[in-house]
Amino acid sequence: MRLQFKNIRLYGLTFLVALLFLAVPGIPTHAGPYTFSTEELSDGFMKTVFGLEYRTWSWQPYLVKKYVTPVRFYIHNEARKNRRPVIQSFLNSLEGNIRGLSVSMAARPEDANFHIYVVDRDQYRDVVRNNIYANSHADAPGRCLVRVVSDSRGISRSSAVIVSDEGDFLFRRCLIEEVLQGLGPMNDDESLAHSVFNDRSRHSRFTTFDRFILNMLYHPSIKPGMSPQQVKPLLPGVVREVRGSIR
Repeated sequence: MRLQFKNIRLYGLTFLVALLFLAVPGIPTHAGPYTFSTEELSDGFMKTVFGLEYRTWSWQPYLVKKYVTPVRFYIHNEARKNRRPVIQSFLNSLEGNIRGLSVSMAARPEDANFHIYVVDRDQYRDVVRNNIYANSHADAPGRCLVRVVSDSRGISRSSAVIVSDEGDFLFRRCLIEEVLQGLGPMNDDESLAHSVFNDRSRHSRFTTFDRFILNMLYHPSIKPGMSPQQVKPLLPGVVREVRGSIR
């Protein structure tokens, strides 16, 4: 999907994402669920949690980004089609799928720290400029995007813009990827065949692999502001503890 699915993620004070089963090492050819190794999960964590799709801004993308306070969502459905039931169903599933994450729906926009704007294509540019960047001259590339505000204390605010009227696949793909990236793992990598954090993949669901990544990120041992050097030695133990919560 490249840029048509992504916008620039900038980290700092503000942040403005068909496997062919052949007989190759690490890819089973037998039927049945695939079991990810500790090495695969650790590698996926390092590739998605650290860095950004555009890495020229500063060293700060290479720090852990996560919420340490409850995530309070608010859905702004500005599209012609009411997508609220589908979005709310996905958001309601997050707390059960990510241990350590607290999720609720805010009654008012001012009470939310994660805003989701659902728009039709002809609304996209204005919503991005006015509601995300607060700049009437800002660029609004891509098919959907997420903006994150964070520092060493954790994420304080996320805003995602999801396009509704260009097909159910694009809508679901954008919804899953942008919401999950708004929770912290903001990088993409084309080697992650089992992940939505791969612009070449065709996933439009919260995959088992990505559930591992989010549960590892929200494990209590992983703190916002940690560097790769601090995190990497912890990952084998984190993976062992997380395995019991992923079905």
